[in-house]
Amino acid sequence: MPRDTTDTLGMGDVVSNESLANLLKEERRFAPPADLAANANVTAEAYEQADADRLGFWAEQARRLTWATEPTETLDWSNPPFAKWFADGKLNVAYNCVDRHVEAGNGDRVAIHFEGEPGDSRAITYAELKDEVSRAANALTELGVGKGDRVAVYLPMIPEAAVAMLACARIGAAHSVVFGGFSADAIATRIQDADAKVVITADGGYRRGKPSALKPAVDDAVSRIESVEHVLVVRRTGQDTAWTEGRDVWWHEITGRQSTEHTPEAFEAEQPLFILYTSGTTGKPKGILHTSGGYLTQAAYTHHAVFDLKPETDVYWCTADIGWVTGHSYIVYGPLANGATQVMYEGTPDTPHQGRFWEIVQKYGVTILYTAPTAIRTFMKWGDDIPAKFDLSSLRVLGSVGEPINPEAWMWYRKHIGADTCPIVDTWWQTETGAMMISPLPGVTATKPGSAQRALPGISATVVDDEAREVPDGGGGYLVLTEPWPSMLRTIWGDDQRFLDTYWSRFEGKYFAGDGAKKDEDGDIWLLGRVDDVMLVSGHNISTTEVESALVSHPSVAEAAVVGAADETTGQAIVAFVILRGTATASDELVAELRNHVGTTLGPIAKPKRVLPVAELPKTRSGKIMRRLLRDVAENRELGDVTTLTDSSVMDLIQTQLPSSSSED
Repeated sequence: MPRDTTDTLGMGDVVSNESLANLLKEERRFAPPADLAANANVTAEAYEQADADRLGFWAEQARRLTWATEPTETLDWSNPPFAKWFADGKLNVAYNCVDRHVEAGNGDRVAIHFEGEPGDSRAITYAELKDEVSRAANALTELGVGKGDRVAVYLPMIPEAAVAMLACARIGAAHSVVFGGFSADAIATRIQDADAKVVITADGGYRRGKPSALKPAVDDAVSRIESVEHVLVVRRTGQDTAWTEGRDVWWHEITGRQSTEHTPEAFEAEQPLFILYTSGTTGKPKGILHTSGGYLTQAAYTHHAVFDLKPETDVYWCTADIGWVTGHSYIVYGPLANGATQVMYEGTPDTPHQGRFWEIVQKYGVTILYTAPTAIRTFMKWGDDIPAKFDLSSLRVLGSVGEPINPEAWMWYRKHIGADTCPIVDTWWQTETGAMMISPLPGVTATKPGSAQRALPGISATVVDDEAREVPDGGGGYLVLTEPWPSMLRTIWGDDQRFLDTYWSRFEGKYFAGDGAKKDEDGDIWLLGRVDDVMLVSGHNISTTEVESALVSHPSVAEAAVVGAADETTGQAIVAFVILRGTATASDELVAELRNHVGTTLGPIAKPKRVLPVAELPKTRSGKIMRRLLRDVAENRELGDVTTLTDSSVMDLIQTQLPSSSSED
């Protein structure tokens, strides 16, 4: 996943031609550690087994779960691309993640080592987790939530977030987790689309040493929506909290009076488990629907295989937020289904100091670390001396997720965090795929800095050109998935047509991921970033349309065009070009106001790094803004083809107008 290549080409036009020049050569290889290879959970035979009988392979992985009714049919693909996996089987996802470990005699094993940002910590065993999930399930039932209902979750990174998700799964309600940094508007859109009956939130969470209120945004959002009957509030910070009698309920009060007995009902494998919203290029977020049996099968298997998890001895830590799919699949469902012991950390990597992550690794003896390239690049910027102060010798497998990792960051991660011995699993997957799809296997693969390398056993992925022809080794194009997989999204919530149009219309019979990719001379896959107008900022997809809409909602802005420009720290940074209304004049104060306006409207993650007032925007004759050219400007590159512009002199005007100073923080 070479950031170098992407930076050279610009994210939006990565695959504008039928094939992509293979600009980056990578000769370095790292064989698996001998002891890991000798004891690996998954060996090279898994590829052969899956190639020989793909459906038989997935049926075998499904047997790692506990089913109330064993499935007899693996895949129903009679109405593609609407898949049903293990459709005649029945199971309870929460039972698989909690109860069965207690019943197997592992109730005393720690499920979650929680580390709060202020320094508070607690260990929750599987037996305690079972009690908490049962109480929460009983509480939701008391509030009238049942099978098929939807529950919105807007919480910080605290154990109650996992408990809430598992409690929903236990009673057959689908959860819709909203990232705790989103604004009231974003929350309202998601609650409304899912038609959620209950919202679970907290008074606040801790962020950079201070309590950060969460409930006010929920109050604002819920005031506009009739479907919400109750707001369940976890007390985390103890700050003053506005209260609506009859609607608002304290989590500790309602769960505290519940029984720890709760009999989990077995649901069909295709019972909706969760809806998770991801940015779309047309503005409205897409509600990605995942169901139970196939999703849990693949989340659990990939966690077992890719991290080589040994639940009796490993301490696993995924640093993602629960509001993103990585938190769903590799904090809640995959690890807990496998009986893992894991760390959950509430705060930021630099609170109260820049060594906080490494302090946590040392404190808990973390053996498997899964984090994002954005974080790795930030640690590089802070200096090699910081991790060197801590004992990281417990680590044995390192993972990367969220965006392509450039080879230099990969090498730094291996050297300074992995002591030049830990294998790095660079994992490619999406909210839509539900679980990992392309990744090295730590006991099998000779890893290659910057490459996700090959599809996992049972997964069919390739790179094609514009005509859907597979590109030869050394060629580039579009990443596609050619066969259904267990954890695939079932549809976009409430919009089957958008599901078909978005993922299945570009290449007949193939899932188009929206990512550019290349195959190197060895046939290994390198991811090259998004090919549409979705920006990837710190591992999060952000729609240009949403940011543009937020800017235009400001009274001073007439029109806006937003691009993602290469950024050493965040992968891409948001750069906005704005045309001001007649009465407004460009100033540093207005630029700051516009940046803050976007942050307030969409959440801090969407705040532009730069806002550049211009007189005109480059447009085609059909009126489309040529973002590709704006990206060239933002990255100080020579302009690409301007022949399709209505007026090519616009680009000269923009370049002469640009301020030399930056408006970033």
